[in-house]
Amino acid sequence: MSVVEASESITTADGGSKNAGADTFGSIYSRGMTNKNVKIKDRKLRANIKRSDQKYRDAIRAAKSTELLLQEDAGFLEAEGMEKTYKYTQDELIKNVDVTTARKGFQLTLEHFGPYEIDYTRNGRQLLLGGRKGHVAAFDFREGTMDTELHVNETIRDVKYLHNDQYLAVAQKKYVYIYDKSGTEIHCLKKHIEVTKMEFLPYHFLLATVGNAGWLKYQDVSTGDQVCEFRTRMGPSTSMTQNPYNAIIHLGHNNGTVSLWAPSTSTALVRILSHKGPVRAIAVDRGGHYMATAGADCQLKIWDVRMYKEVHAYYTPTPPSALDISDRGLLAVSWGPHVTIWKDAFRTKQKSPYMTHLSPGSIVNDVRFCPFDDILGFGHDEGFTSLIVPGAGEPNFDALEVNPYETLQQRREAEVHGLLNKLKPEMIALDPSFIGNVDSRAPEERKQALVLETTEETDKKTSQADAKLQPKSKMRGKNSALRRYMRKKSQNVIDERKLRVQAALEKEKHLRQNNLKRRKGLPVNERKLGPALARFGK
Repeated sequence: MSVVEASESITTADGGSKNAGADTFGSIYSRGMTNKNVKIKDRKLRANIKRSDQKYRDAIRAAKSTELLLQEDAGFLEAEGMEKTYKYTQDELIKNVDVTTARKGFQLTLEHFGPYEIDYTRNGRQLLLGGRKGHVAAFDFREGTMDTELHVNETIRDVKYLHNDQYLAVAQKKYVYIYDKSGTEIHCLKKHIEVTKMEFLPYHFLLATVGNAGWLKYQDVSTGDQVCEFRTRMGPSTSMTQNPYNAIIHLGHNNGTVSLWAPSTSTALVRILSHKGPVRAIAVDRGGHYMATAGADCQLKIWDVRMYKEVHAYYTPTPPSALDISDRGLLAVSWGPHVTIWKDAFRTKQKSPYMTHLSPGSIVNDVRFCPFDDILGFGHDEGFTSLIVPGAGEPNFDALEVNPYETLQQRREAEVHGLLNKLKPEMIALDPSFIGNVDSRAPEERKQALVLETTEETDKKTSQADAKLQPKSKMRGKNSALRRYMRKKSQNVIDERKLRVQAALEKEKHLRQNNLKRRKGLPVNERKLGPALARFGK
């Protein structure tokens, strides 16, 4: 049965029923929710929604029909008999793969500037290295051509590519600096102080940073303006990542908590107590369904982000240092000098890893899967190593979205299209499918909800204003400045300053007593008239 002939009864915008095979594959190819079970009286609005639903179903059919053109398939290591896949070494893999793939497995020895932070571009063409002691290098690792190499002569905590390989951000000792492809300094973000982790949101053109001060800041790299900044109130963040599905930032803290943040709210959307110690690494899969966390308690936990529940838990011999998830769902974990890759770790609990690698005498600092390729890169104390991991990369890519083989003209056009289609920071939410939906509530219910929301905001502002206007009862002890002055002053000497001090102490005592009565609910005797007219008020 063809895709177009497949039928499924769904409810359309006008309340009727229509056969559409696209809804059968909606869970795979859909990027939002259709307007089902919505009865609209307005004929014009009903026609517009019906037309948009038809376009939605046609797009799903077209996406499904293109599967015939996807000839590539992901291949994994397969063991025979008593063999185990994690016993295969990189030397054995290089001997049994083609020449092009074998060239991607290499090692760079950089002993004097490590440990290294690494990052790949979105299309997986360029590689960026940042040494803790000030070494920065960007190059095309497939062709072996160097883009730029510089020494900043100060500490580097993190490096990150922006929307393409033309711009890169480096979190240095105090500020974040933006460099171009040739290594020229373009900007210095002085509002981002002592940054330890960075993430770039490609569809919003936002650079998110968090530092030792515990402030999460969003910078719009297209306009140069700072969008917002929030105080996490949980101290320095030990780890940071983004959810590729909804652009939510995940932060790990020293108290074992993972918090979820969006630019539209000043408080954390969700807080998850994941570990008994500091959260050292976080990773989220491409679909946004699962999250992996690694803590200082030597535990690796898998979480279902949709329900915020723990799925599986693993133990590591030493505390993990970095995590990453590939396009095909492989999980890379680094602990000490070891790198372990797990297959199908989200659905079922695995007894043995998929692949392992040992970097003798060099602690692993950062791990990253290369997009659209079976490559895992990790930075360590002595440089950088690229591993061949069969089945890690996505074999079929959308060239209109991210093109690993783009030309100069295609890169320029993609940058212009990205700026024209840039999403607003307010559109980042836990459920991104709410955009474009129709509110099925009655008009009276929507008005009532709006009135309640406005009333709550007004009451909150009024209470805050009253709290600011209420005088504070400053509890001065026996060693306050006024009492010390009264003790030092002779008892038989009366001057103008002594009278002012006595009046201030009496006023403070009266105010403190009134505040105590208000808290207990007792009546307060306050003089409503001035001292000159007080006699007439009795």
